[in-house]
Amino acid sequence: MIDLHCHVLAGIDDGPETIAGSLALARASVAAGTSTLVATPHVSWRYPNDADTILAHVQELRARLAAEGVALEVRSGAEVAMTQLEEIEPSQLARLRLGGGEWLLVEPPFTPVLVALEPILLDLQRRGHRILLAHPERCPAFHRDPRMLESLVREGILTSITAGSLVGRFGGTARRFALKLVDEGMAHNVASDAHDVAGRAPGCSSELEQAGLAPLAEWLTEAVPAAILNGGEIPARPQTGHQRVRTIRRWPLRR
Repeated sequence: MIDLHCHVLAGIDDGPETIAGSLALARASVAAGTSTLVATPHVSWRYPNDADTILAHVQELRARLAAEGVALEVRSGAEVAMTQLEEIEPSQLARLRLGGGEWLLVEPPFTPVLVALEPILLDLQRRGHRILLAHPERCPAFHRDPRMLESLVREGILTSITAGSLVGRFGGTARRFALKLVDEGMAHNVASDAHDVAGRAPGCSSELEQAGLAPLAEWLTEAVPAAILNGGEIPARPQTGHQRVRTIRRWPLRR
């Protein structure tokens, strides 16, 4: 399994406070079936991380994992807050992409209204970035206007669902919206968004199985993330018994 979204680095955001915590999270990821993990610390007003800081922490963690015999590939990335996108110098932003590839993990605000999200993201695409949206199922603005998210997906933007959302760890609304995104063909990846080994532990397989999505697990956690990291074409979603719709349906108008 490839985990594209994990807060494994120590002391630079709301993930582990110490390298010991990072190692524990890495071991738990391996136990959950992860072979490759992308370290995605927040880049936001609260956590003003930059590419050099992130890479230095990734290199430290790689060295510790090798020394302790933990078989986990850790790659560099970031979870960039939408509110920071226009503040980051272009060459710096490119260095925050997932695994050094073309894809940027963008976090939408947890607000009921999103101002200028679509033009900002489409401008990023025109500038050569490809966009993966982090946990859209937890964004109130998308709950309020799901057609906005549909429009973004039609423009080539992909979505990454947090595994815990599929089983209700972020509430019933997020769970229902996440499952609807899967049913509508608007979910392209499932990641752990892990922060620790207790409250926000790593893993995706058990959550996918509990949600009845095991037939899509390989596509969501291996095939799509591999293409994102390696610069390949995003593979078509497999035809499975679960897949009730083959194309995106129109969401009803909000009254």
